[in-house]
Amino acid sequence: MTAERADGRHNRELVLRTAMRVFADDGLEVPLSRIAQRAGVGAGTVYRHFPSKDILIEAVLAEHVRGLARAADRWAGRAEPGEALVGLLLEAIEQSSGRVSVCDGLTGDKSWPRAALAPAVREFGRALERLLLAAQQAGAVRADMRVDDLTALIAGGAALRSAHRSRARAARLVRLLVGGLLTKEAAFRDTDPGRRHETRHCLECGTRLRIHTTGRPPSYCGPTCRQRARRRRR
Repeated sequence: MTAERADGRHNRELVLRTAMRVFADDGLEVPLSRIAQRAGVGAGTVYRHFPSKDILIEAVLAEHVRGLARAADRWAGRAEPGEALVGLLLEAIEQSSGRVSVCDGLTGDKSWPRAALAPAVREFGRALERLLLAAQQAGAVRADMRVDDLTALIAGGAALRSAHRSRARAARLVRLLVGGLLTKEAAFRDTDPGRRHETRHCLECGTRLRIHTTGRPPSYCGPTCRQRARRRRR
């Protein structure tokens, strides 16, 4: 790859990452000139890669959806089928809650998904279907659930998290919503008092935590959520 092509690819990724943050923070009314300013590049660089705001929004959503597809594959490789599906749904809701304004802006536009976004949507749909089928075959998730039910659940959960004033209470409501997918057997195993640990969830993102009988129980799944909670309290 030539230095010119490498610089062009770097600038495109820089603009895309900046747009994801700016749209999430300030909504879709932000002009492209402000995105260029926040990215530290000229307006011509933005327009060279994204000739219109619609094209940039589509690229932002496609990158988001591809990230969810990668997350589905990660969950499939590190957890039991039912836990993998629930974990992916909670992560997808958390990641999507900051982009509700972007998604809402597309709701009334029947031309979506367009050519660039459609492959990412299909990729995520296939990954989600694999997780759902594995969870159903394991008897952990209701047999009448379909992929479109899960995508609607993600959209609804993201809207709930964005609307609630308390992140902790919103996370609890989302867990209750996602927990409705589980069969009685899976839900019973999750709360069985005879097990050597209890089940808790991260107060920031809702990820399930395993708490052993000794030691102080954690409140967060890791340093990222802990720091995010501290920043919000400040």
